[in-house]
Amino acid sequence: MNTEVIQQQEVICALATPSGVGAIGVIRVSGLGSIAMVNSVFKGKNLENAESHTVHFGTINAGDEIIDEVLVSVFKTPRSFTKEDSVEISCHGSDYIIRQILKLLITKGARVAKPGEFTQRAFLNGQFDLVQAEAVADLIAADSQASHKTALNQLRGGFSKKLASLRSELIHFASLIELELDFGEEDVEFAQRDDLRRLINALLSTIEPLISSFDFGNAIKEGVPVAIIGSPNVGKSTLLNALLNEEKAIVTSIAGTTRDVIEDTIVLDGLKFRFIDTAGIRETNDVVESIGIGRSKAAMDKADIVIFLFDSEVTLAENRALAASLPASKEVLFVLNKTDINPSLASELAGSLDIIPISAHTQQNLPALTRKLVSLVHGQAAGDTVVTNLRHYEHLMKTSDSLTDVLNGLSLGVTGDFLAQDIRLALHHLGEITGTIVTDDLLDNIFSKFCIGK
Repeated sequence: MNTEVIQQQEVICALATPSGVGAIGVIRVSGLGSIAMVNSVFKGKNLENAESHTVHFGTINAGDEIIDEVLVSVFKTPRSFTKEDSVEISCHGSDYIIRQILKLLITKGARVAKPGEFTQRAFLNGQFDLVQAEAVADLIAADSQASHKTALNQLRGGFSKKLASLRSELIHFASLIELELDFGEEDVEFAQRDDLRRLINALLSTIEPLISSFDFGNAIKEGVPVAIIGSPNVGKSTLLNALLNEEKAIVTSIAGTTRDVIEDTIVLDGLKFRFIDTAGIRETNDVVESIGIGRSKAAMDKADIVIFLFDSEVTLAENRALAASLPASKEVLFVLNKTDINPSLASELAGSLDIIPISAHTQQNLPALTRKLVSLVHGQAAGDTVVTNLRHYEHLMKTSDSLTDVLNGLSLGVTGDFLAQDIRLALHHLGEITGTIVTDDLLDNIFSKFCIGK
């Protein structure tokens, strides 16, 4: 992609801070002529003569009327976020003041920015690649330490560097294969097939952990779903309330109190978990309770981690039977509740490594359960680079398929033109991730999900 700065002709403006009354509001302006435009309504230092990355105090004026006292930050091309001339106006956070300043800029020829347009211009001007641009939105949306760390790593180019390294090695062999096609009649091999096979295997060994990291990455981004499953009255709702430290679910001594799925989130050790309290699973003729039980089983199927809560040997046996029906890949925890009123069973099962004894009512040993949950999630991590974006995951899968086709072609001894076609496909999909290969529709789809002003 051409990284030469493209100074966009249109000046765009938008509120960059959240709407609503606040101490300050920041209005961003970017594009060719943006500094002169703001200077025409600013009374203070001549902004056109100001150095880049400087801040100036003055007033924004509509004719003789002062709208507000402001601080204006000046960023000159290419040393700005968009790599264009840009201005940020910090005004008081009144909705009225913000509206008046935006209206004034529009009368001077600016237009309101579309969602994500500032970041889109930064991408088009070579500030960063598409992976890093998407990481901007993830960083803004980060609501836990883990999601913040992952987004920051991608923003700083961790994922992009891996992809760039893969692509450069593949381009080298692709060029050799293409060279062979130019000398097709002379039956020469510029690309050694054994070296190509080794390269493809090395690429696949790098891509496969990235693909495998998606489930973990998606869990970090959206929250790890944890279903609390068990028979009626074993304390599922009490456990949910204890974990959340609030009375989220109704707790009574009546079996079958919970008849629907109740869900809430909590951050443990920097990781976001989505705990799902479910209806007790049992045989029942109650129509409403049956619907709740059906939803419980659906929640269990969708959860990454299932907590099977029990309070007796009978309920343990029932839960083990239910757990046996789950996929082997699903993480399962057996948690003995009510150890405060059933210490004999706790003592009897004390040596069992796969059982965690707790009392949800007194919160006894609850930290052991939360530590186990955190360790299960950390155990899924494939490395520092984690894939959190479905679009990236899909293109990595297609890259892997194309590289596998190259290996199959090598085994079958196919000609260079077929190998070249599969290598081109792999390069194409890697390029689509970083934006080396991009379409307007793709950009519109990605940046339309950003907030206005970013």
